[in-house]
Amino acid sequence: MEHARGSEGLHDEGCVRAKALLAKRGIAYEEIDVSADPATRDWLVKASGGRKTVPQIFIAGDAIGGSDELHALDRAGELVKRVFGPEGVPSRA
Repeated sequence: MEHARGSEGLHDEGCVRAKALLAKRGIAYEEIDVSADPATRDWLVKASGGRKTVPQIFIAGDAIGGSDELHALDRAGELVKRVFGPEGVPSRA
């Protein structure tokens, strides 16, 4: 899973909320700083379907949106399933 954000959003409420939820669910993520590199910023906008806000969250390469969408997936019981599979349990491999 990737979690992308700009450095200007280090303490942005959406980034903080998303990281807290991922940590609570035991989901590892990668943060990508899009503030310093125009090519990385361009990738984020293209990969997210034109979204320019941060964070943008991807699961298995699929853009799911930002913090609100991440929390909606969790409330629906779909976040852990999408990350860990239908059983919703991290593999012990």
